[in-house]
Amino acid sequence: MLSSPVTRISLADIRAARERLAGVALPTPVVPCATDATDRQVFLKLENLQPIGSFKIRPVGNVVLSKSAGALAHGLYTCSSGNSAIAVAWMARRLGVAATAIITATAPESKRLRLRALEARIVEASFEAWWRAVEQCGLAGERGAYIDAVRDPAALAGDGTLGLEILEQLPQLDAIFVPFGGGALACGIACAVRALGAPVKVIACEIDTAQPFGAALRAGRVVPTSSHAGFVSGVGFHALLPEMWPLARDLLDGTLTVSLAEVAAAIKRMAEDHKVIAEGAGAVPVAAALGGRHPYRSVCAVVSGGNLDNDMLSTILAGGVPA
Repeated sequence: MLSSPVTRISLADIRAARERLAGVALPTPVVPCATDATDRQVFLKLENLQPIGSFKIRPVGNVVLSKSAGALAHGLYTCSSGNSAIAVAWMARRLGVAATAIITATAPESKRLRLRALEARIVEASFEAWWRAVEQCGLAGERGAYIDAVRDPAALAGDGTLGLEILEQLPQLDAIFVPFGGGALACGIACAVRALGAPVKVIACEIDTAQPFGAALRAGRVVPTSSHAGFVSGVGFHALLPEMWPLARDLLDGTLTVSLAEVAAAIKRMAEDHKVIAEGAGAVPVAAALGGRHPYRSVCAVVSGGNLDNDMLSTILAGGVPA
């Protein structure tokens, strides 16, 4: 189990991660998003176009490629609601080793299908057992290298490569809106922004009924919260990992919350107007950017993934909000 707070990573670490990830993680495009406001610009950073359908190839890929061949010989495993596990399975297949994904019963079917297609072994656990394994960085009895896509410095460096890309593509940006799950994506991007001295705000985006970072900011410490993220997976856990709290508190420029209905509307809008399929977590920052409850004139919303169940997409395109 980790006990020390996660610390800021350097620009050299992020640049080394970019070199390491060449040929693994793709540079993804940014596209302008239609808005109802004439005085604001919103851009979409399309990480849903990564080979696995999400940004997780960056942190997971860098963690795996930072390890020795001996450390990887017995395979890889992780505890993930979906996208991290998919990234681990994808990397394991690339390296020719076994992969195990420890998931909860609520993991979306689309992500289970991807795991099966990648020949990963799936272990289903109760949420309580799964969360303990996340906290302890592993599960008793499992073999192989445990891949932590949140607290490992190599994971943060992998996430930081996204910050480098965004600033190169949009040098006049005011703010970057990022979905907040474990916190590594937002903190990794913020490490890159701060290291480059860019005057860009990094805002964590959460569901209004599931906001562990917002609750921690209000309390000044990590506190357990009630969590109802609905159809949105990958964000809204019941508490912030304590090792991430000091870094998130010091690096991020606040939080914005949106409703599940606003997330569904953002997914519908992206699909209809831009032919972009985003999963719930990937649409949270888009909903926040389009909602207008912020002062920024130029925003990049990170569409973190596109692994959305077909039945959920059908419900949303019909104007509904999945249960």
